[in-house]
Amino acid sequence: MNWLKVFIAALFEVLWVIGLKHADSFWAWGGTVVSIVVSFYLLIMAGKRLPVGTVYAVFVGLGTAGTVIAGILFFEEPFKWSKIMLIGFLLAGIIGLKLVTEDKEEGVEA
Repeated sequence: MNWLKVFIAALFEVLWVIGLKHADSFWAWGGTVVSIVVSFYLLIMAGKRLPVGTVYAVFVGLGTAGTVIAGILFFEEPFKWSKIMLIGFLLAGIIGLKLVTEDKEEGVEA
């Protein structure tokens, strides 16, 4: 459940990063602010049960990969195989971090 919070937080990170670049109305800026709040709230909640360094690395890595992919798919940024290869390396590192990190089982509330 805690890793799911990290993944959802990373999804909202992609939304607010895109919002920072493309928001041009009150509602777009409002959505950007909501995305920032949700993203960091979930990140903080996951960090209570998981090692903060690993949580942050996974969050930033997934957010980076998602933002680059969204830019290619939705905003006509140039597709380069080198970008895809580097994102693959990044995701491999993220998966490795997740596999070697366990949830804390001490009495911390979720």
